[in-house]
Amino acid sequence: MEPRISGFDYQRVPVAEGVALNAAVGGSGSPIVLLHGFPQTHLMWRHVAADLAADHTVICPDLRGYGDSDKPEDTDGNAYAKRAMAADVVALARALGHERFALAGHDRGALVAFRAGLDHPEAVTRLASLDVLPTLDMWEVMHGVSAAVGFHLYLMAQPPGLPEAMISAGADAFFGHFLDAWSNAPEAIPEDVRAAYLRACRAAVPSIVADYRASATVDVRHDEQDRATGNRLGMPVTVLQQDWGAALGFDAAARWRAWADDLRHVTVACGHFMAEEAPAEVVGELRALMAR
Repeated sequence: MEPRISGFDYQRVPVAEGVALNAAVGGSGSPIVLLHGFPQTHLMWRHVAADLAADHTVICPDLRGYGDSDKPEDTDGNAYAKRAMAADVVALARALGHERFALAGHDRGALVAFRAGLDHPEAVTRLASLDVLPTLDMWEVMHGVSAAVGFHLYLMAQPPGLPEAMISAGADAFFGHFLDAWSNAPEAIPEDVRAAYLRACRAAVPSIVADYRASATVDVRHDEQDRATGNRLGMPVTVLQQDWGAALGFDAAARWRAWADDLRHVTVACGHFMAEEAPAEVVGELRALMAR
């Protein structure tokens, strides 16, 4: 049996033509949608979701291309644009009866949440981003040898064919590298959950690469358009990040202030997988965001 979020119901929800998302839903009250990161699935929210479900309706989908959600072929370079993935999230919430909802994302899911906040401000009431910069800013701050930490971004930005073949040849080693290198507390991801992450990623190499490739192409164009037109996040925003700014030489809070009018920026001491390594801190920040 695959591990699940205890006490949550699971369903497949159609969100776009040919695309249904696997979603775990639990609790009752004002809705909050939690979007997972790489190389993970919705399971990364298991502790946070169970806590928040005491007084919120909590929706934890697998993003398109990940986990048990559908993995459409990327025929035109747009199937995994964050714009398309954000539209999935809005459609998911609406199908479950929620026209407006709070949204939190980690890593890749945070990029989807960011795009949803810009594209669908009428739907997203509050926004939390865990351990990323917006796509355009990410590329702007990475340069020189310090960019080696993001080697996977450059690998998966290459045209279709080579990155998929290279990653598929050693999928467990590739995805397992990030689970090991980015964690300050390996015990936070127990063996059954780690195995579930690796199985899910192994079965989704083309769509995961397409997701990352979009972040070097269409997603950059969308961010550039928003920056040029002054489109910003008008809802309350909370950002939790490791101190990447100190490591790579940029002001992370200033980068976020350029996008968000009402920002709380917090530097955390845990590793990248903060919802698993420091769930109580994440829950506390999300509850504070919901109260703003």
